[in-house]
Amino acid sequence: MREEPFGRVITAMVTPFAEDGSVNYAVAEKLAVHLVDNGSDGLVVCGTTGESPTLSWSEEYELFKVVKQAVGDRAKVIAGTGSNSTAEAISATEKAAKLNLDGSLQVVPYYNKPPQSGLYQHFRAIAEACPDLPMLLYNVPSRTSRNLEPETVANLAQISNIVAIKEASGNLEQACKMRCLTPDSFAIYSGEDALTLPMLTIGSVGVVSVSSHLVGKQMQSMIQAFVEGDNDQATTIQIKLFPLFQALFMTTNPIPIKAALNLQGWNVGNLRTPLCELQLDLLENLQLVLKELNLI
Repeated sequence: MREEPFGRVITAMVTPFAEDGSVNYAVAEKLAVHLVDNGSDGLVVCGTTGESPTLSWSEEYELFKVVKQAVGDRAKVIAGTGSNSTAEAISATEKAAKLNLDGSLQVVPYYNKPPQSGLYQHFRAIAEACPDLPMLLYNVPSRTSRNLEPETVANLAQISNIVAIKEASGNLEQACKMRCLTPDSFAIYSGEDALTLPMLTIGSVGVVSVSSHLVGKQMQSMIQAFVEGDNDQATTIQIKLFPLFQALFMTTNPIPIKAALNLQGWNVGNLRTPLCELQLDLLENLQLVLKELNLI
């Protein structure tokens, strides 16, 4: 197993909201502790699953503080401070770095579609501005409309504090090429739960997961089984959890996972528009899957 700068199972944490739509920091604190108690080595705060597009920077900064205070040194806390504005990403990351966090998540700039040279300059500038904070790149072309190519990743991996990537393109061939082009010290994490095991076979070290809100210990067990060479056990867990992976992504994330957490009694609230509640037929399907796995 290669280096794991943020552990093996990193949960992309939801942002709880109160009935009036404000951030529910008390629930966020409790949920963070629960996740660490149940399999999470690290937490991404204010990533896609945390509804970062509709959070203000002040709300995000408070969430970083609350979660870090809640879990302390028991887990890595990674701040989602990416932006499609380099200056904005630098400012947010510099502020987060003062909180003694463990890393930042930097998404590929969205909408403005920079070329690969622009992507390199963007991430390098953030890394150089915050040299003491490890960076986790985030490649999710389905949301950003721009793919971070393996060659660009390899160039970025030469920068000392760019230590890992959350690879969520769904392209195993691309992930394999990244592994071939980058040193062992550079960690590749699956950005999709359903591809966790396949990604391990081509050299990833773990997963940035949504499902781990519900099955963090099982995700840890699957990765551990693979590491120990028990491929049959790893496959058994992957197949067992696959219906859950599908159910949690049957519509836009984080709509299903917030519904699932509410069904468990977590009271994480609704979603900020333009996201909306899970429609009834999909909710019924989600309930069936959760019941089959004894999660509700």
